[in-house]
Amino acid sequence: MKTITRRRALIGAMGSAGGLRAAAPPVIETHVHLFDPDRVPYAPGAPYKPAAYTLEAHLKLVQAAGLTHSTIVHPEPYQDDHRYLEYCFAHEPSPGYFKGTCLFDPFRDDTPARVRALVERWPKRIAAMRIHEVKMTPEAAGPIRNRDMKDPRMLACWKTLAGLGVGIQMHFIPGQAPNIHALAAKFPDTTVILDHMGRPADGTEEEYSQVLKLAELPRVVMKYSGWDMYQGDLNRLTRRIYDAFGPDRMIWGMLGNTLADYRKQSQRLEGLLAFASEADRAKIRGGNAQRLFFG
Repeated sequence: MKTITRRRALIGAMGSAGGLRAAAPPVIETHVHLFDPDRVPYAPGAPYKPAAYTLEAHLKLVQAAGLTHSTIVHPEPYQDDHRYLEYCFAHEPSPGYFKGTCLFDPFRDDTPARVRALVERWPKRIAAMRIHEVKMTPEAAGPIRNRDMKDPRMLACWKTLAGLGVGIQMHFIPGQAPNIHALAAKFPDTTVILDHMGRPADGTEEEYSQVLKLAELPRVVMKYSGWDMYQGDLNRLTRRIYDAFGPDRMIWGMLGNTLADYRKQSQRLEGLLAFASEADRAKIRGGNAQRLFFG
């Protein structure tokens, strides 16, 4: 009952500020992982088991920072158990506040039916299916990651998602960029999101040039996130990404789990994108995500 009471208080606070936020450009968190292992235990095959970051904790940040929307990126510790994602949808602070991604094994025979069932339970709420390709060597079993991008079953999975109007969210190392390009080119009307700037630290300069080449495909969007995963010249990298994808195909994510984290990330974004106009920075902070996923 205490959780419900806190949540109602947050909803009331957000509602009272709604008029002010409506007049301001949107700020959207496009990459938040929510965990509550006390409510929904982690999967037996979870590749990692993080500390909890619950819906209630996130709603405190939503209210304090005035976030317009959040996209819950369904995390690997839950594998293909989406109960907590659905719990968050059912207890969101306002109707339509959340979108989410899903995680299913592209090679399982029942994946198309399971994705379709989730989409039908939550119409227009599943923005994308996330696919992890963080090694070059394919894995046929184990946690849902590193499936062979050239396998016909991967193509069939992309075709299913395209037919459902669900995007593809790629978490990958740069060496996989040509494989992504080959698939994305077959589905020009499907939005493809590239997580964490394409993980530039995990590939060569030549491999990363293939990540930037994905900008040739007009429905490919770069997620400007995962800054702490990169130890190189972030200003130079930001400029390369901006020049390749432009301000209309960059979205900001991983804004932090506390107000202090959010303020720090906001200041970094303003500094890294100081060369861009305020209008273009506003697109990256939330305008593009509003148009792509919440419009």
